[in-house]
Amino acid sequence: MKNTITFFAGLIFGLGLIVSGMTDPANIIGFLDITGLWNPSLAFVMLGGIAIAFFAFRHVERKKLTAFNEPVHLPGTSQLNKELILGSLLFGSGWALAGFCPGPALVVLGTGSKQAGIFVLAMLVGMYGHDIFYKRLFNKTH
Repeated sequence: MKNTITFFAGLIFGLGLIVSGMTDPANIIGFLDITGLWNPSLAFVMLGGIAIAFFAFRHVERKKLTAFNEPVHLPGTSQLNKELILGSLLFGSGWALAGFCPGPALVVLGTGSKQAGIFVLAMLVGMYGHDIFYKRLFNKTH
């Protein structure tokens, strides 16, 4: 049952990305192009997502359990640090260059898009590289 619910939640999320136009890299790049023909559609999608997530996170923080009655694991800190800043810069750079972030890229990958395939491959290499170099860069373990 858990897998079925998870599948449908992912399906609804993917459909929402398609309907909102967030699977089209031109919309993302248009949002980031503040000196050209700026496209505000991503701002509206983000505001809607933030509004829903705000109440969902408050509920989960209060309940301390997921919908499947499993313990919730939220980040232990809300402070800015060099890891967060570096990760944000890398994420934002990839997002701006490709016009994809991970969710929409996986949705578009399902269409056989070469561009999405390259992005997902680069994303996987980046995740693997993180696991290799994280301890060396920050003298830490996960």
